[in-house]
Amino acid sequence: MHNLPDNPLPPYWLSYESGLSQHRTTPELPSEADVVIIGSGYSGAAAAYHILEKDDGRRPSVVVLEARDTCSGATGRNGGHLKPASYSLASYNEKTYGTKTARKLLEYEFDQVWDVKRLVEKESIDCDFVLTRGMDVYTDPEVAKTVLATFESLKRDGFEFPDDLYVVTDPAKAEQISGVKGTLLLFSFTAGSVWPYKLVSHLWRRCLEWGANLQTFTPVLSMDQSSNSDGRWILKTPRGTIAAKKVLLTTNAYTSNLLPDMENRITPVKGVACRIAVPNQGKVAPHLNNTYSIRFGPQEYDYLIPRTDGSIIVGGAKQVVLRDDDNWLGNANDSQMVAGAEEYFDNYMQRLFSGWEESGAQVTDIWTGIMGYAADLKPYVGEVPNKPGLFISAGFTGHGMPQILGCSTAVASLIRGDIPSLEATNLPRPYWITQERLQSEANLVREYMAGSRPSRS
Repeated sequence: MHNLPDNPLPPYWLSYESGLSQHRTTPELPSEADVVIIGSGYSGAAAAYHILEKDDGRRPSVVVLEARDTCSGATGRNGGHLKPASYSLASYNEKTYGTKTARKLLEYEFDQVWDVKRLVEKESIDCDFVLTRGMDVYTDPEVAKTVLATFESLKRDGFEFPDDLYVVTDPAKAEQISGVKGTLLLFSFTAGSVWPYKLVSHLWRRCLEWGANLQTFTPVLSMDQSSNSDGRWILKTPRGTIAAKKVLLTTNAYTSNLLPDMENRITPVKGVACRIAVPNQGKVAPHLNNTYSIRFGPQEYDYLIPRTDGSIIVGGAKQVVLRDDDNWLGNANDSQMVAGAEEYFDNYMQRLFSGWEESGAQVTDIWTGIMGYAADLKPYVGEVPNKPGLFISAGFTGHGMPQILGCSTAVASLIRGDIPSLEATNLPRPYWITQERLQSEANLVREYMAGSRPSRS
């Protein structure tokens, strides 16, 4: 069981005043609802939005139960990197699912960038959304050599990558384009960045206008299906019990607390992120107009988001985090910093980026967050097998920004009854929750994160 910490380290993103902190739409917990959504992050907000958006005279009653504060978990803590996995998992996906499905998985994430852009424009969401280029930068010779060889092998075998993907193999040119010292290889493609908490807060405010009931600091203690003919789900909380015709779990790393079937299917993984800014002393931050993944070695990488105020969001510090499995694997405590992470980010921009040496850039905020890593690296979406009325959208493996919107749209359509099955959606089949996936004993999380590293080094 993965309990929530009492005093999480507050992330920088929550400095935005959403008007939803400690929100309870009604003083008392409702006794029943058509749909109960557990979790108030991106998955829950996007699903609620699509459940309630259609005003066709049959809007269901929706109650949202959040164990802590609104959007205070993984969504409110991630860096907001809307970056598709344009090529990095293509080889694994092709070997595992075949060429056609691998291509579908790749296209799906690219489409998500544009779907988020369309949603932001449709709703006029003030969430610092920027459409830009994402750059994968390699500075380790062996990793760069292996990645390029795999990419070129796939191309020779006829695997079609998007025309949008741009590869620079000349180190001098790659370093000049990226601005990262010691760049050996560069992949570039369309990506985006966003302030996640602002995005989700807007969606919740819209859902509240449409009749949703949000109840923060209301953890679900147990969840059982009624033996009566109505088959409703009975959810017990410290504030009372609520019965629901349908339940959606958007609980990500904490899913197995309520659904034991997900034990060893979704593993909590602790991450670190920080905000870096140039002190306001007459200096101007050097300009960056791309997002980054900087890959220093096997499984060692950081992601980086330049913000329109000149500050930088950086997440990762894998060289520190991966020193000991206890730092990250199965660690659901976001109230304690990983030892050494703060020192890792000291003079970060000065060390890595040309032109930042005299900037004085320094860390202003640092925090942790708990991600939910799926055993086979793909989210679990749909109606849970053999549990009618129970739905899930969780397990995004630290990669939810270019996946969640489509997953939430698909599961919302199921819950509304607009479609009979996920066959009627564009959701890639490997995302569908199936009995086969639940019964598999394979778990790739540690290998994917840490490779062949010893558990403690």
